[in-house]
Amino acid sequence: MASDELVFYVNGKRIVEKNPDPEQMLLPYLRKRLRLTGTKYGCGGGGCGACTVMISRYEPVTKKITHYSANACLIPICLLYGNSVITVEGVGSTKTRIHPVQERIAKSHGSQCGFCTPGMVMSIYALLRNQMEPTSEQITEALAGNLCRCTGYRPIIDGCKTFCKESFCCQNKGNGVFCLDEEDNLPNKEKKVCTALFTAEEFQPLDPTQELIFPPELMRMAENQTAQTLVFHGERTTWISPVNLKELLELKAKYPQAPLVVGNTSVGPAMKFKGVFHPLIISPTRILDLHVVEHTENGLILGAVCSLSLVKEIVTNTISELPAEKTKTLFALLQQLKTLGGQQIRNVASFGGNIISRSSTSDINPILTVGNAILNVASQGKLRQIPCSNLFVNGVGKNTLEPEEVLVSVYIPYSRKGEFVSAFRQAQRRENALPIVNAGMRVLFEENSNIIRELSMFYGGIGSTTISAKQTCQALIGRPWDEQMLDDACRAVLKELVLLNSSPGSKVEYRRTLIVSFIFRFYLEVLQSLKKMDPSRYPDIPENYASALQHFHTRIPNSTQKYQDVEPGQLAQDPVGRPIMHQAGIKHATGEAIYCDDIHVVDGELFLALVTSAKAHAKIVSIDTSEALMMPGVVDIISVQDVPAANEFYNYEDPELVFAREKVICVGQIVCAVVADSDVHAKRAIAKVKIEYEPQEPVILTIEEAIEHNSFFEPCRKLQYGNVEEAFKTVDHILEGEIYIGGQEHFYMETQSFLAVPKGEDKEMDMYVSTQHPAMVQEMVASCLGIPKNRIMCHVKRIGGAFGGKLLKTGLLACVVAVASNKTGHAVRCILDRGTDMLVTGGRHPVIGKYKVGFMNDGRILAMDINAYLNGGCTPDESLLVQEMMLLKMDNAYNIPNVRSCARTCKTHMPSNIAFRGFGFPQGGLITESWITRVAARCGLLPEQIREINMYKENDQTPYKQELNSQNLHRCWNECMEKSAYHTKKATVNKFNNQNYWKKKGIAVIPLKFPVGIYQRALSQAAALVHLYTDGSVLLIHGGIEMGQGLHTKMIQVASRELKMPMSNIHFSETSTTTVPNASASAGSLGTDINGMAVKDACQTLLKRLEPIIEQNPKGTWKEWAKEAFEQCISLSATGYFRGYEANLDWEKGEGHPFEYFVYGAACTEVEVDCLTGDHKNISTDIVMDIGCSINPAVDIGQIEGAFVQGLGLYTKEELKYSPEGVLYTQGPDQYKIPAVCDIPEQFSVSLLASSQSTTAIYSSKGIGEPGVFLGCSVFFAIWDAVAAARKERGLSEDFMLNSPLTPEQIRMACADQFTEMIPKDENKSTDSWDIRL
Repeated sequence: MASDELVFYVNGKRIVEKNPDPEQMLLPYLRKRLRLTGTKYGCGGGGCGACTVMISRYEPVTKKITHYSANACLIPICLLYGNSVITVEGVGSTKTRIHPVQERIAKSHGSQCGFCTPGMVMSIYALLRNQMEPTSEQITEALAGNLCRCTGYRPIIDGCKTFCKESFCCQNKGNGVFCLDEEDNLPNKEKKVCTALFTAEEFQPLDPTQELIFPPELMRMAENQTAQTLVFHGERTTWISPVNLKELLELKAKYPQAPLVVGNTSVGPAMKFKGVFHPLIISPTRILDLHVVEHTENGLILGAVCSLSLVKEIVTNTISELPAEKTKTLFALLQQLKTLGGQQIRNVASFGGNIISRSSTSDINPILTVGNAILNVASQGKLRQIPCSNLFVNGVGKNTLEPEEVLVSVYIPYSRKGEFVSAFRQAQRRENALPIVNAGMRVLFEENSNIIRELSMFYGGIGSTTISAKQTCQALIGRPWDEQMLDDACRAVLKELVLLNSSPGSKVEYRRTLIVSFIFRFYLEVLQSLKKMDPSRYPDIPENYASALQHFHTRIPNSTQKYQDVEPGQLAQDPVGRPIMHQAGIKHATGEAIYCDDIHVVDGELFLALVTSAKAHAKIVSIDTSEALMMPGVVDIISVQDVPAANEFYNYEDPELVFAREKVICVGQIVCAVVADSDVHAKRAIAKVKIEYEPQEPVILTIEEAIEHNSFFEPCRKLQYGNVEEAFKTVDHILEGEIYIGGQEHFYMETQSFLAVPKGEDKEMDMYVSTQHPAMVQEMVASCLGIPKNRIMCHVKRIGGAFGGKLLKTGLLACVVAVASNKTGHAVRCILDRGTDMLVTGGRHPVIGKYKVGFMNDGRILAMDINAYLNGGCTPDESLLVQEMMLLKMDNAYNIPNVRSCARTCKTHMPSNIAFRGFGFPQGGLITESWITRVAARCGLLPEQIREINMYKENDQTPYKQELNSQNLHRCWNECMEKSAYHTKKATVNKFNNQNYWKKKGIAVIPLKFPVGIYQRALSQAAALVHLYTDGSVLLIHGGIEMGQGLHTKMIQVASRELKMPMSNIHFSETSTTTVPNASASAGSLGTDINGMAVKDACQTLLKRLEPIIEQNPKGTWKEWAKEAFEQCISLSATGYFRGYEANLDWEKGEGHPFEYFVYGAACTEVEVDCLTGDHKNISTDIVMDIGCSINPAVDIGQIEGAFVQGLGLYTKEELKYSPEGVLYTQGPDQYKIPAVCDIPEQFSVSLLASSQSTTAIYSSKGIGEPGVFLGCSVFFAIWDAVAAARKERGLSEDFMLNSPLTPEQIRMACADQFTEMIPKDENKSTDSWDIRL
């Protein structure tokens, strides 16, 4: 049976697909079929926004064209019939014209690695097509579904704010003199303090006449053609799109198990991630009966295929038109719709689909059920109405709808007089996150009284579907609305709704606490409403309870950035010290920047997918690949038998492995790989590889288990200074305790990506890899294939983020791809999907820090004894280096006269944990700051006082006996205290806390001393090449990798200064092992330091050769000088070299000079905590950073902000969850929440300290990539401060311990109260836990 033709448009170009595959998503279609690679793959599940496009369609009924953003990874191309798609390439390009959205995001420095940028552009572009002058709220709403791991969002928002109608002060002036100009207050008056990183006045205006028009053919198709059923046959699946309800019901009668797909936000992920297969899919999107919107006298009728965005718009308008007493249910529904998914999801997800999915995490169903919504359901020859609550009668929701029935519409009755409805939810992140628990509650009182006539409470997140507290509600009917009723309701509901320890999602005590906390909030809301209705009859809510009713909302941040202007006499064309835009910023924004997977398909190219271990510790009994090899498109299976030479790499006693051999030592270890003609075929085949295991003992997963089994990697490292035992005898107090710091996923936006291309002779191979360390990839691949390194050419144009995650593990993965290419003789591409990437690559090390601290009554700390344990995973990777750096940096900013510290790396059956931005310091520093906070509580002092008392003074020595000049540490601290107005804020916080019981504010200031360098000099050497061509242009080459930190931009600035040549004349092409051999990794904040020195050296060498020619013709051009030099046979190519920083460390003696210099800083953060739910809001953050003389303030401030927000994620948001068998649960952005736009501080200020100390680094700058991560813990300790205030008021100990990440669960349970006391602590402990703590 032939398929119908699928007709749609992409960027104004007509697309006709004669045989569209229903399983083909728009994202791979754009990238592979149309070669539009600007749209990026980030997660494949609609959770990150990297694949955002704009879809437009013509509505013949309203005669309007609608534009909306959508996730291309979730949209089947079969849904696009009659639609127009605009990708980032269709918005603007450098070849035609760039669009104002692209220009503003790029020039406001809103792009670092650039991988998320096209998605950001498309989200704002779609908004502007609907709203030329959006409000700030619309901007944040549009970006809520987009994730960025580099920038911290602030510069993106600043660029987008320029489209808003309302003024945002500084950003709109663009004249360099701003409201926070502090020129007169600074001692160094020859340098002006700048507060603008871009000039908004230079931006081109938004001109809607320049946009691509909606294709007239699609309007004619919608208006004129008689609608006909569409049938598309794919390789395995058939797609039918009927045109009327009668036909749909006939299809459902014939194919009752066929799913209905509208937005594909439920069926799509199930097919993609859970392997669900549907031979037939029915798409009812063109059936007008399902689009109905009708206002009746008593309620609102909404069609089942209405998008959630449309429902939100209709509900908003209805609320504005009706009296408040009629809209209680609608208002509660609107509250949930605002945070349900991102904008892209709401634009396509259907109202009916959300209901019918019966998902436990549906935010809509609890409201509809308590609001007595009616479902209008149809099947062949039958229409019926059923209460929405019937879907969830017995908690499993399987007993109401027949398979052949279709939800046509939903009737939502208006609320009545004396009726109150509320919605509640708490999630790991406020927006675009599934709820941990949600609820809908409704009460109807007897007329003119507070006696309950009807009560309804439905919860999500605590069972397999939405569940009712029916017995509790029944028992309370006839009761007055008073405190006794509240107490009885809470106790009854906890008995009725039972959660076991093994319940999916864990957090059992927290979820039970939320159940009753929501009831209390509902009680207060209703009480407040009753009071407003009849002030004389009902009591007031206690004044200090009022803030419990206020929800946190995302506000667009106000931000300031301050930095020193360049010296007054600096040449205008010298770019050093100026806020230069990222050299690829515009290309990032237009989608023209090429990443590994954007490289064109090579002739005969194959695709590789990994087969990984399902067991943590087991022998491999057998591997059966027969079924996989018979799958369509499969070419071969690659395993350890195919490795020509090295499968193991020994940096330490335990090897790193390419393929498992005979046994597996973690879940996610690579056992073999499938090579096929497409990624789809390869991924289908891996499920058919059958591996038989024989479990082995012991299975060691956690730090505690490793300690118990004495399972460690050697060596253990120790550092001792002074006499700890003697000091403990003399102190007034000794504090002992421990802190757990959870791991962190890198979540670089571009997953691990590889393309191996055999050259066909001499065993040469080109490797295109997303790596921080091409030389390591070259070395490992050569060793694995058993050939010299000079046959392997590793190329890196740019990478979409790394943060330490693309080093050794990337080398191992590159070996797998190279072996496949070597065996098949074909080019082989491998792009890890997000879940596999998270499963196999490891992340930041979980750490347990055990401490014993001796201190005096006045807060002086005289001794610390620390034992730190890192969960290293199954192989060493770089864990032993991380352990050493943690020890060396653990002192942070404090001079403790007697120190004994020890760090051990645990050997466990988990994927190896690896390098991560900060390299041990974020964990070690948090251990120190935690016990400092506890010492303050014991002394009755503020933590800030303890920090000041113990801070390094002039010419103090570190525990490893390296002297430091702490002047700038104190300057940063004092300026931060002053700029943040700490003392004023602290007084305001205290006042707020005295007046509010259920909300608390907290404030914390954290200092920073971050050592830069590595004590092995060979690891910090660098080389560069400068080629001058006879037209006067320069090609610059160095060994560093551009991963978002602006390295290439800074190197071009260095070359521009040294050669006195405009930046536009200098080009950087790629990093390659063919041009700079044996280059060091781009890591450890050293990229600019070492490569800058090499570039400077190369430029100076070249310039010295050209000096005689320039002297003869001083007014000549570079073209003239280059030609003359060529004529005189002078080499126009120069190499530059930097030997690395001199460094040394003797671990036996515990002394040396391991670091070149120190970066200093301080951050002050204020937060507000909701004690009932554990939610928190970041109110303000002020950062002062000493980074020497900044080469590029825009790039450096961007690095500080991005690192801070990544640290904020580490310490408060990002929680990795593992099963008791060692399986990672959190395999994507749906489960693992990195910070989003809603998480950044409402006031965000970064100031660069006026330079006063010269450093040995290039132009007296300092490496800035890593230090800012640790300052994210200022949020952690501000929350700690707020929790301490809550505990004090509740009569609890102010000396307590909090672990990291400080999630809503931890915050809520630490703010213990009458509701947490209701939760039985030991109930059901005998059952196995759902997850474990590594």
